[in-house]
Amino acid sequence: MKRLLYFFICFGILIFWSSCRNDFEFTPSTGNLEFARDTVYLDTVFNNIGSSTYNLKVYNRSDEDIVIPTIQLERGTASFYRMNVDGGTGDAGTPEEGKFFENVELLANDSLFIFIETTIDITTLPTLDTEFLYTDRILFDGGTNQQDVDLVTLVKDAVFIYPDFQGNTTIFENLNFDVDGDGIIDETSLPGRFLTNSELTFTNEKPYVIYGYAATPEGETLTMEAGARVHFHADSGILITNNSTLTINGAISSDQELLENEVILEGDRLEPIFEDVPGQWGTVYLFNGSVNNTINHATIKNATIGVLAEGNDDAPTDKLTITNSQIYNTSSFGLLGRASSILAENVVINNSGQSSFAGTIGGKYNFTHCTIANYWNNSFRQFPSVLLNDFTQIDETTIGTNPLMEANFNNCIIYGNDNPEFILDQQGDDFSFKFTNCLLRFDNSNLEGTTNYIFSDSNLYENNIFNQDPDFKAPFDNLMQIGEDSGANGIGNTIFSTQVPFDLLNTSRSASPDAGAFESVIFDD
Repeated sequence: MKRLLYFFICFGILIFWSSCRNDFEFTPSTGNLEFARDTVYLDTVFNNIGSSTYNLKVYNRSDEDIVIPTIQLERGTASFYRMNVDGGTGDAGTPEEGKFFENVELLANDSLFIFIETTIDITTLPTLDTEFLYTDRILFDGGTNQQDVDLVTLVKDAVFIYPDFQGNTTIFENLNFDVDGDGIIDETSLPGRFLTNSELTFTNEKPYVIYGYAATPEGETLTMEAGARVHFHADSGILITNNSTLTINGAISSDQELLENEVILEGDRLEPIFEDVPGQWGTVYLFNGSVNNTINHATIKNATIGVLAEGNDDAPTDKLTITNSQIYNTSSFGLLGRASSILAENVVINNSGQSSFAGTIGGKYNFTHCTIANYWNNSFRQFPSVLLNDFTQIDETTIGTNPLMEANFNNCIIYGNDNPEFILDQQGDDFSFKFTNCLLRFDNSNLEGTTNYIFSDSNLYENNIFNQDPDFKAPFDNLMQIGEDSGANGIGNTIFSTQVPFDLLNTSRSASPDAGAFESVIFDD
């Protein structure tokens, strides 16, 4: 009896389920699809470099289950776009992969995604301009029921610099050069290659895209002309080797949005989502032995370390002179000196995962009218905006010291979203520094009054203002101009402002100069 009852129950469920199958009877679409947008912009890509994946959402607002007979690219197999449709029968595994799909089913009041990518070879396009707007359309169905969505991509031609591969692998060759100055070529783990003579001048004609480290041969100079744009792949950068020089010759720009004469160094991901992402590439590495490096009117952003200057602290001229430049969004240090010598004027550094400026293992550092701030908010930050020390850890129990010959900060702002924003970590006997006419953030009762933090000592601290709001325009967005209520207004010393008479925007400094790289302005409401 129980078996018979069980049979009738199962049979009834089967009949009931079968009666519901008409919910899955699909009728052809009639041109009434709706789309999340009528145009998909795939942002800007470099020639022959794949884009990110973008998506388009397609809606069936009707109460009927439908089948879309075809979804295809208008250019067909010749299109540089490729698609993947979330549902339906596609052409995967054929030469037309990602171009044509058929019988795509879509339930009533449901939606599906179409994922879109592109890789474009600009040399096959009708013109050979350095920029080209490439378009296509996604066609849904045909005839009177056809609907479409536009696809648009800006393609940029570029100069690509990349190393050779190791044998038959896809692994880049490493750079080999005299690392320690003993005359012997050393093997390194840095992927890259030395630039040829024809590659030693970067112009503004095309962007440059660098894979691995682009290194200068010994005794040569790498010059970047005004308006040059340099993009780096992950773990890539510039390496300036023994007796060679980096010269960045940017100039003031009339359009502060376009920055047409600025030299800009950043990552190779051009999508807006990557615009301010730190750590996308390595660093500009001024190796021990490089000489007379100059950077003027440059913006360096989204690196691991913006600029790393190493060694040569006793050279007759500064290893690095950096002026009228900005360093933003570095996952580690903005500007890092290791037993080196740096002269900086009208420089802004902000948003660094560790310190915006660190002068380590001693050296010689002079900053005038600079804004060294840190409003990092991506993670915990261990170090202040400015870190000075005179030592290196040799092993667990031993440190080696090197004199901090001088570290002068004149008419500067040193501030941020932590406290204190400068640390002076002395281990050796020679540790020379001075802050003059600066706006400083330091409010730490445990350190104040101890060695190096006696603020009444005019040999170390002279005419500084502490802990007053700098009134930055938008520091978390790297807008570091100061407003009329800034604590830095009018506190500068004219001795230093006459050495740097114009601010970063080429505004003449007043008779009562402001501290930092910018003269104050009245912000628009």
